[in-house]
Amino acid sequence: MSVFGMNVKAQVLDEGLNRLGKWKVELVLVTAMILLAWLDSSQAGESLNFIIDQLIGLSPYLLVSIGLTAYAKATGADNLIARAFQGKETLMIFFAALMGGLSPFCSCGVIPLIAALLSMGVPLAPVMAFWLSSPLMDPSMFFLTAGTLGMKFALFKTFSAVAVGMLGGYGTYFLIRNGAFSNPLREGVGTGGCGGSVIRNPKQVVWKFWFEQERRTRFSANALDNLVFLGKWMAIAFFLESLMLSYIPAETVGNLVGEGGWGSVMLASVVGIPAYLNGYAALPLVAGLMEQGMAPGAGMAFLLAGGVSSIPAAIAVWALARPQVFLAYLGFAFTGACLLGLSFGLLG
Repeated sequence: MSVFGMNVKAQVLDEGLNRLGKWKVELVLVTAMILLAWLDSSQAGESLNFIIDQLIGLSPYLLVSIGLTAYAKATGADNLIARAFQGKETLMIFFAALMGGLSPFCSCGVIPLIAALLSMGVPLAPVMAFWLSSPLMDPSMFFLTAGTLGMKFALFKTFSAVAVGMLGGYGTYFLIRNGAFSNPLREGVGTGGCGGSVIRNPKQVVWKFWFEQERRTRFSANALDNLVFLGKWMAIAFFLESLMLSYIPAETVGNLVGEGGWGSVMLASVVGIPAYLNGYAALPLVAGLMEQGMAPGAGMAFLLAGGVSSIPAAIAVWALARPQVFLAYLGFAFTGACLLGLSFGLLG
């Protein structure tokens, strides 16, 4: 075979591998579904229905977030979003944590906003504060928590949401000052290049972007990219969650937590990090466990750790951020859950 022919085949192979790499998440999901169907056909059907139901339920948050992000990109309004996170960074961290604790975003629905802020060059520290506090509390969660676990529990959890955000924000600020997290996003998600240019070279905002072909194209491309990116990672996250719901009884998680001081709170935080329950479903479980003698501080720690880093949220963060940022995210969640769980236990 000629050298030319070998080069052509090598080029074709490289292109094929590149295309395969772009579809690796989808291939993993399809392969896992096929394997599950072979081992447990009934569970495969249940998992597929679970994925569809969860994606449908999450779709309003995703579509609104994706639409707003694409609109901001097309109009140039992302300049205004970035300016809201500008100023003295130490003060920004406080307001970002406070805003996150009061916002209605869930841990998955906030991902497009986080990606947009980081890609525009917004400092990681206030973004981390918002990222950590946002999934822990919102208006509907507050009233459900008050009705299920009492007003004292709801008020302290609201305080905890802001406190965990501040812990992560100021902790990240300290780490960055010592040389960490120079580039928080994964390759291809957004490096601050073209996104960061809106900070370096701000342009006039064009609110009625649909009159310009270039801006319409930018809107469509950005929306489609975010939809595909989030959709595939949420699908595999919900697949894993469906397996945990089916094969790991909720009672097992509860029995591991037990009751007591440091040990109970720390174990509750560890169990809460990979917890498969969402914030709303976890409330009645924790209420029942507390009636059976579970320490209130352990219950608080379980909800805080699980709320920040449940399986869908953790995988979404892993897909978006580099490993160092992901580990810091989990570390702040665990530390905050332990400290605030112990604090709540001391209040009696």
